[in-house]
Amino acid sequence: MRLGAAPLVDAGPPPASNYLIGPGDNVNIIVWRNPEVSQSVPVRPDGKITTPLVEDLEAAGKTPTALARDIEVALAKFIQQPVVTVIVTGFTGIYSEQIRVIGQAARPQALPYRRGMSLMDVLIAVGGVTEFAAGNKATVIRTVEGKQQQFRVRLNDLIKEGDISANVAMRPGDVLVVPESFF
Repeated sequence: MRLGAAPLVDAGPPPASNYLIGPGDNVNIIVWRNPEVSQSVPVRPDGKITTPLVEDLEAAGKTPTALARDIEVALAKFIQQPVVTVIVTGFTGIYSEQIRVIGQAARPQALPYRRGMSLMDVLIAVGGVTEFAAGNKATVIRTVEGKQQQFRVRLNDLIKEGDISANVAMRPGDVLVVPESFF
């Protein structure tokens, strides 16, 4: 932990935003009255999708509605006035909005952000911390106004003591760093 890292305090709910499709998501594409071109497809690691009649269309970083409009434009060459609906069925999200957990977590990983997600939710998803974790020395790295800042969090107080005041709101793009304790 860096000296001078401020404690992370709950600043209320994150600003409202629409879900952005990311690599690893699954999208269900429904073309009204055209079942032969309707199907569920994964978003490839390069952020693109391929469907019947539409190849290599960028999907990552778009809302489902924006992607539906792009598919309609592409299909208009083959179908008169296509009406497309896109439903995201598997959620990963774009990388910049995932929460990453590194260090002495039981299962370090990147998690898709969900509105209202708290520090406790993140700890449950990664299976808690290892016996070697220095939980009260953990930090959250968060981008605030374009600059990365580091904030202290109290994992031991939350997990072992049940101190609910240590349960703070997480934000898209947060990185939870759980250091190892030195005996």
